[in-house]
Amino acid sequence: MRSLGFDVRIWTMPCEIEHPIRFEEDHRHAAYDPEFANRFLRVLVQADRVLTTFRARFLGKVSPVHFFWGSFDLAVTRFSGRRAPAHPGAPNVADKVTREAYSHEVSSAGFWPGDAGVSQPVFYAYAYPEPAGFAQAAVAPVAASYSSAFHEFLLPYDAVRQAAAPDDLLLEFLQSTYEAAADLGRWDRAALERAS
Repeated sequence: MRSLGFDVRIWTMPCEIEHPIRFEEDHRHAAYDPEFANRFLRVLVQADRVLTTFRARFLGKVSPVHFFWGSFDLAVTRFSGRRAPAHPGAPNVADKVTREAYSHEVSSAGFWPGDAGVSQPVFYAYAYPEPAGFAQAAVAPVAASYSSAFHEFLLPYDAVRQAAAPDDLLLEFLQSTYEAAADLGRWDRAALERAS
């Protein structure tokens, strides 16, 4: 990049994790297993395919399906078009990034591979700001539940993987959690959604 005249600065501190270690100083997390890396890639490719289908049903502003390298999740976000209150911030993320990401009301969903010893792989969905009643909303499928620790609906990856029709099950989760966020948040769904 510098040879092209761009002054590039790379911040080498991981984001969105507790006790981050600069990449150039981290000699503890150096394991690489090609089989598991390939499995993870295949999960991301399939999740991207379904998230892209879900994304296409929305006429309003919507992010591309994108990968967060800090938390290693794949996500897509729909926006209501209305301003949101200032976000309180996220661990190890610059406030200006969080303020920009959540400047408007969102309904966001994606896949997270989990964290060693903390969580198994899940599909997730949340709203910011979280509308009243969101945590109690009836969403589908029955394997989905609201996590008060994460303030998100979670659907175990294994429930999707083992389903007779995995795409349909995941789309049901994505649509029902979006509808809960949009209805409770009083979004203008008629203007924002593509007629099926």
